[in-house]
Amino acid sequence: MDFNQYQKASQQTAKYPNMGDNIPYLALGLTEEAGEVAGKIKKLQRDHGIDSVADLTEPLRADLIKELGDVLWYASQLSTELGVDFATVAQTNLDKLQSRRERDVLNGDGDNR
Repeated sequence: MDFNQYQKASQQTAKYPNMGDNIPYLALGLTEEAGEVAGKIKKLQRDHGIDSVADLTEPLRADLIKELGDVLWYASQLSTELGVDFATVAQTNLDKLQSRRERDVLNGDGDNR
């Protein structure tokens, strides 16, 4: 499945207020889901002593994959709200990172480096 196929399929499960004009709802959902990924990873370390992917059990790995899928869903829906193909978002990100790599500015901070 490619990004645009995912975007189209994921729209079938979209249900939220003011669909088509609700960027804040999706941005907040994206942030919430990213926080859930971080929280699960924190608890893996705290409760299971897991610091490495090699130490993950399949059920714990599956839980992380589910949470990452929720992040993907919100990013896809936000792309839809912005009127852009999800594949364009992905390619734009790769182009940006490749440019930074070529200019040797992957390290550092700031959006426009």
